[in-house]
Amino acid sequence: MQDIMLISVQYGGYISIVKFVIFLILFFLWLPLVSWVYRDAQEVGAKENVWGGIVGGASALAILIWLILPIFIVGMIFYMAVIATTAIIYVKHRNTRVMEFDRIMTVEHIKSLFSPSEQKKLSGEKNFVFITANGNEVPVPEARTPEFYGYKAAFDILSDASWRRAENLAFVPTAQDYGAAYQIDGAVVKQPSVEKEQAKYFINFLKSLADLDPKEKRKPQKGKFKIRKEKNTIEWEVTTAGSTVGEQIQIKRGGMQDVKKLSDIGLMPEQYAQLNSISELKKGLFIVTGPPKSGLSTTFYAMLRNHDAFLNSINTLERQPSAKLPNITQNVFSLSDTGTTTYARKLHTIIRMGPDIVGIAEGSDPEVAKIAREAAKDGKLIYIQFEADSVLQAFAKWMKLIGDKNLAMETLIGISNQRLLRTLCDECKQGYAPDKELLRKFNIPSEKAKVLYRAGKVIYDKHGKPLTCENCQGTGFVGRIGIFEIITINDELKNAILPLNSISEIGSQFRRAKMLSLQEQAMKHVIEGRTAINEMVMAFSSGKKPQSPEAGE
Repeated sequence: MQDIMLISVQYGGYISIVKFVIFLILFFLWLPLVSWVYRDAQEVGAKENVWGGIVGGASALAILIWLILPIFIVGMIFYMAVIATTAIIYVKHRNTRVMEFDRIMTVEHIKSLFSPSEQKKLSGEKNFVFITANGNEVPVPEARTPEFYGYKAAFDILSDASWRRAENLAFVPTAQDYGAAYQIDGAVVKQPSVEKEQAKYFINFLKSLADLDPKEKRKPQKGKFKIRKEKNTIEWEVTTAGSTVGEQIQIKRGGMQDVKKLSDIGLMPEQYAQLNSISELKKGLFIVTGPPKSGLSTTFYAMLRNHDAFLNSINTLERQPSAKLPNITQNVFSLSDTGTTTYARKLHTIIRMGPDIVGIAEGSDPEVAKIAREAAKDGKLIYIQFEADSVLQAFAKWMKLIGDKNLAMETLIGISNQRLLRTLCDECKQGYAPDKELLRKFNIPSEKAKVLYRAGKVIYDKHGKPLTCENCQGTGFVGRIGIFEIITINDELKNAILPLNSISEIGSQFRRAKMLSLQEQAMKHVIEGRTAINEMVMAFSSGKKPQSPEAGE
């Protein structure tokens, strides 16, 4: 009997209490895993019954094999391997169905487990606040909601765009993702692409900020919102439109900026004197020209602002004002006007109201040009703006709009043309000895250009990490400067031009009147280290090359 009891104890020793406890712990850890997979699959849109069955069935089979295997540790390792493998397979599948910042078991997710939650971090950003089109501040939404994903995407993108000094942001859908590009100092800078899922939440959040319809994916929509960063409030204009591959979005920064003074737009001293003298005139017509995105509105507004708005009644006619002009009446020609009147007729109505000075933002229509000429003849000072690549081209265009050279010259007091050049970053620009062939190509005397400058190259630390210049954010440029081609037409020049029929001969007369060419001014900025040669070339190759006054027709 004693022997039988001893055998029973020895046999019962095989079922170790320690092993049994380990078995129970691992078994009960498996149950929450199956439950989580089922719930999570529902949330991410996966097939919950399929994935719940796969994880549960594989785990149950692993338990059975574990019990059958004679060696406990081998069975346990096999069981854990099966559990881990099925869990990893599911996690990889579900991560393909969610946004990047909602993926689990990634490096970023593991780091986040040991740091404050994204919601807490965003809530702690007291110096950054979204403000809706209605003027309401937006609190940080609840974590792991579509609103939160949109909020975070907007926070990341607009914080980065503000730091980079981006003026425009464009997000264009492709078959795979969204291409992204920022416009910084007038240059388009490509950015990392954005996943379609993230872009969807981002666009919906911005639509809610700008009071747009989130369900409308095809028709164009436009709205505004603001962000308050530290003590600065920045306004953003959102434009959305549908396409065959998805909804595209463009975000424009600060549509209403402070208007620059005439002395701040980059004029040479003699050019400033020329334009400033126009403020003393009581009548005449001045033409402001340049290619698209060359700062025309800035010059146009600066010239209007150069007049005393308390002593003069000043009106403008614009399709879309770029800034608010204090004490100046800005008339907007909108879509609602097209059904009852035309741009020319609205201009005629404004002139009949008797202003002293009128600024016309778009004057390339013959009817508009003729009304403007008549107003200038009747004692008003007119500023008219349209696109042209040089003063000479603008002069020829004005002759064509009026249709009669004598009538066109009768009230014309001057023409300007301009470009914008990015200015090199003083913190990281690099000097170099220019090649003699390069100097010869651009007609630069070697004694005047022993050292030229270009944008700084990327510098890396000892770990191979790029060191970004905090002054220019790595672009090599900070801000832009205007270069101008200006001719003011007095009676002497007018009498010299009237008998001429050749554009080249008229150009020669402009040159004799000491008109500085755009290329000459650009080269001066290159020699003085304000900009780079390739920037100058880019400015003139973006449109047609400005025609030299001494060139042929």
